[in-house]
Amino acid sequence: MLLLYIPLLAVLAAGDNEDAFQEEISFKMIHSSSFYNHSWVRNQSSAWLGDLQTHGWDNSGRIIFLRPWSKGNLSKEEIKELEEFFRGFSIAMPQITHRYAHQWKFKYPFEIQVTLGCELDPGGAIGGFHRFAYQGLDLLHFQNNSWLPSPKSGTRAQDVCRLVNKYHTSKETIQRILSDTCPRLLLSILDAGKADLQREVKPEAWLSTGPNPGPDRQMLVCHVSGFHPKPIWVKWMRGEQIQQGKQQSGILPNADGTWYLQVFLEVEATETSGLYCRVRHSSLGGQDIILYLEHHRSSLGWIILAVMVPLVLLTALAFGLRKRWSHCEPPANVLSLE
Repeated sequence: MLLLYIPLLAVLAAGDNEDAFQEEISFKMIHSSSFYNHSWVRNQSSAWLGDLQTHGWDNSGRIIFLRPWSKGNLSKEEIKELEEFFRGFSIAMPQITHRYAHQWKFKYPFEIQVTLGCELDPGGAIGGFHRFAYQGLDLLHFQNNSWLPSPKSGTRAQDVCRLVNKYHTSKETIQRILSDTCPRLLLSILDAGKADLQREVKPEAWLSTGPNPGPDRQMLVCHVSGFHPKPIWVKWMRGEQIQQGKQQSGILPNADGTWYLQVFLEVEATETSGLYCRVRHSSLGGQDIILYLEHHRSSLGWIILAVMVPLVLLTALAFGLRKRWSHCEPPANVLSLE
């Protein structure tokens, strides 16, 4: 059954490899708690399929399904179990953290991040993960029905492990979620949402110049927008050579669910000849988008010309009309007839 999902991984996973985009795809539930002081904590929870948010939680701990296919094939009982688990966790974890904050040397204000989920790799293997972080640094991870200190996390992690490993019922629930519930949910939402997840939208691309980085230097920008799925390959090139020194922005989401990217290249102003931007994407059917800098400048010149010529003609016309009107004006010393 797992083999049926391998082709989908190439579409869903993000990458920057010109030969393949395949990576593992994960489903993860993220919980973050901001501890402002001994009595004030703000909790936030969400769930994500790769870079796509699929679930949220309301203030009462109920799961919000953000996509029509977000439930997958989980039963009502399993959904209820997940809700009760996260509801209990969101209450118990802050209480325990407050109680032991001094002993664990947690200094207010601080952040706790917890992730729980599973990953499906291109080979069809699937595995669960559960991690606990303090101030963005890994502290604990769950493995073989037990909490273990993360490498280089020091005695603080060992102290936390000794306590949380005493909660045997909680560990059994976590193990069941990681080994059974999460893998089934991941596979079922991949199947239920494949029409949405596998949709392909062709990118639009254009060139521009950025602020001059220095004397006799130029910043070139290749914009690519409106593409889906997320994996894309964008390079500044000359001939068959990929240009070094480029800077790529992060791939950012558009409001319609597509993606946007910029790739910058700083060059000597006299070394721009032959440069072009090349875009590869699964939606293009092997037909790369190629934008030459010379064509961009030529197009820009035509645009400027198209704007300037009408302005010149309008100015000349206005000047001619004004001159003609001045000839039609009566002499100043001619009296009007009564």
